[in-house]
Amino acid sequence: MYVVLMAMLALNVSSDVLKGFEIVDEKLTLSTENSARVNDELYKRFEQQYSANPTKVKVWYVKAQEVRGMTDSLYTLLEDLKVEIVKKTDGKDADVRNIKRKEDLEAATQVMLAPAIGRGQELHDAIESYRGRIVGMLADEVQRELVKSNLNTDVPIEAKIMGKNWQEYMFESMPTAAAVTLLTKLQNDIRYAEGQVLNDLVTNIDVKDIRVNRLNAYVIPSSRTVVQGGKFSAQIIMAAVDTTRHPVIYIGDTKIDDANGMYEMICTRTGDYTLKGHIEMLDGEGKVVKRDFQQEYTVVAPSATLSADIMNVLYAGYDNPISVSVPGVSTNQVSLSMTGGTLKQTAPGKYIAVPTNVGGTAEFTVSARQEGRTQVMGKFSYRVRKLPDPTAYIPAGDAHFKGGKISKKNLIDASGIGAAIDDGLLNIPFRVKGFETVFFDNLGNAVPEVSSSAEFTDRQKNMMRGLSRGKRFFITNIKAQGPDGIERTLNGALEVIVN
Repeated sequence: MYVVLMAMLALNVSSDVLKGFEIVDEKLTLSTENSARVNDELYKRFEQQYSANPTKVKVWYVKAQEVRGMTDSLYTLLEDLKVEIVKKTDGKDADVRNIKRKEDLEAATQVMLAPAIGRGQELHDAIESYRGRIVGMLADEVQRELVKSNLNTDVPIEAKIMGKNWQEYMFESMPTAAAVTLLTKLQNDIRYAEGQVLNDLVTNIDVKDIRVNRLNAYVIPSSRTVVQGGKFSAQIIMAAVDTTRHPVIYIGDTKIDDANGMYEMICTRTGDYTLKGHIEMLDGEGKVVKRDFQQEYTVVAPSATLSADIMNVLYAGYDNPISVSVPGVSTNQVSLSMTGGTLKQTAPGKYIAVPTNVGGTAEFTVSARQEGRTQVMGKFSYRVRKLPDPTAYIPAGDAHFKGGKISKKNLIDASGIGAAIDDGLLNIPFRVKGFETVFFDNLGNAVPEVSSSAEFTDRQKNMMRGLSRGKRFFITNIKAQGPDGIERTLNGALEVIVN
């Protein structure tokens, strides 16, 4: 239509053509009035829903009023321009619906393009501002592009070459009937854009018109396991469901086929996890409504506590391994403290306790963090004892010779003796600080020899080399120091028989 209108600038426009513009204007006016009535019904719907539930509807109601205000403002500007052009054409008693001098080519030019007072630039800026704000409220890309096209203020290339701006291209030497029709079309376009935004806003209120036919009450606990002294928390809600239509549920990218929305899985590893996914549902228009969800949960290992009162012992100066757990609580939420020694955490739920007071007690306190607070879960007391005496041995390859027959080669190859607690429960090396050997001469006299370290002395080695098969000697007065720093002399003697 714009091309036809521009072509009229060079033509002697006939009355039939001008009459055609009048008919088009009437049709556009009727269409605009129909759009306005539909939009008014939407505004009434906003009023009703806002009155019924202001908390839910307020944000959308405010946006609707914003749309109404800026649309009415631009619509009024367009109407004022039509009246001003027609009055410039027919005088102060002019009627926009009954233009006398439809062919007038000066009125539109003067009103819109007159130096300093022309209102074309005002209209151009108002349309661009409105278009930017209204398009920003539309979610559907097709509607966005349609509104952009209807309210486009770009100038065709041929007009740019001639140095014309938008208002000159639209209104310069334009017959009054055509100018009024252009302004009416713009009024129709903004009412259409208004309606599109209002429908989007109403859709947001109705959550895309998902209907329900059953109300159920649900209790959603924050945890199904509560420790004594802890807090039970639950959200109690009324949920609306549609028994005739089931949502599609995805855990990650995997679809859940259960019609009742039940999801189950075997938990094979302990720790804290988050269940994530989304639900899809068709609305009344057949469009997909998607909502994301996530739920945190904790997997704990099966556990039982067994206490033997006689055996609750720790060893002083030794790295005693301690494990702690609380049923129903993840190990990374459990902590342990100690008095009467030092405590070092090596992993979640794993500690090394080193008590210091032999003959005293070591006190432990187990705490767990739940529901944003730390709660004491129990206190434990352990008696502190000195490490038991180790057993002396002679290294014989990969084995420990602890008395009896030994080959002469293994005896000669051994550099000295060692001591350790190695009873299947503890595996604790000691440092030998000295010992005494007792050999026997041909007359049966005892020949003692002392080493001030863990090594055999040269004389002890020479005596070993002189032993024949079946001969024996004893290692005694063994002094050893353990990781607790306590030095002790071992009872008994290590009997060595050369094989």
